[in-house]
Amino acid sequence: MKRTAFLGLSTALLAGCVVGPPVRINVPVPVECRANEPERPAMPTELLRLGVDVDRWIGAAQAELLLREGYEDEMRAVLRECIAPITGP
Repeated sequence: MKRTAFLGLSTALLAGCVVGPPVRINVPVPVECRANEPERPAMPTELLRLGVDVDRWIGAAQAELLLREGYEDEMRAVLRECIAPITGP
């Protein structure tokens, strides 16, 4: 009887040591990026016909540079949105 009581008491004491306050462990979880890819604009130099004069070609190339910069800015914004850390509760 003493032996059973001793085993019961020691089991209860050991169980009390195991149980403690819950510990929160932060683990990174991959999350799918749901940002939409911006539509690529039609580039002015691609719309030119063969044999166009140099002045028109240069004008189209300059316009294309501005369009391409805007498109790249939109792509960078989408990338920033996808790699930004997720904040939550």
